[in-house]
Amino acid sequence: MAKVVAVNISATKGVIKEPIEKGYFAFNHGLEGDAHAGDWHRQVSLLSQESIDKMTASGADNLSAGKFAENLTTEGIVLYELPIGTKLKIGETEMEVTQIGKECHKGCAIRELVGDCVMPREGIFTKVLVPGWIKAGDEITII
Repeated sequence: MAKVVAVNISATKGVIKEPIEKGYFAFNHGLEGDAHAGDWHRQVSLLSQESIDKMTASGADNLSAGKFAENLTTEGIVLYELPIGTKLKIGETEMEVTQIGKECHKGCAIRELVGDCVMPREGIFTKVLVPGWIKAGDEITII
């Protein structure tokens, strides 16, 4: 079963996000209170625990949910293999995959801290189609 491991938030861009108990994901906006939310195609970022574990296995220390600035840390689903346009039910929400990976910006705090960033290769981005709450433990279903 695919599920949410953590919901993570930050008030500014380019920094590590902190886990929160639950988050409200607004229609066509993203996680309320998060620096990356807004009316664009990368409203919500997702990265799997399996991707974080790969980084740990390659020698990175002290990695945990939110360290790669992802809004949702997931488990049990290979995110980067989902085609753009895939619809996901996550908690109360529905989202659509809009982008796979990204370019790391210069001065990326994550790359500097960890030495590499898996987000450009294995992270994905979605937009919110149906708003609602998401919390750790919520199931992720491909619609």
